Amino acid sequence: MKYITYIAVAIIIGLIVMNAMILDFGNLFQGDSMVALISIVALLCAVCILLIFKMSKSIEEKSK
Repeated sequence: MKYITYIAVAIIIGLIVMNAMILDFGNLFQGDSMVALISIVALLCAVCILLIFKMSKSIEEKSK
């Protein structure tokens, strides 16, 4: 399970980089830039959720 979370985080970081390349800082809140910005925020939330899951699993293992 540990490797799956690491792979998922790596894929998410790749998607964040890809979406960051789409951003147009001149028109950040219009068109494709808005979609990329929303995607970046959603992907950052996904990373946080995966890290919380990983921490909860390590706490669970220590409590046993």
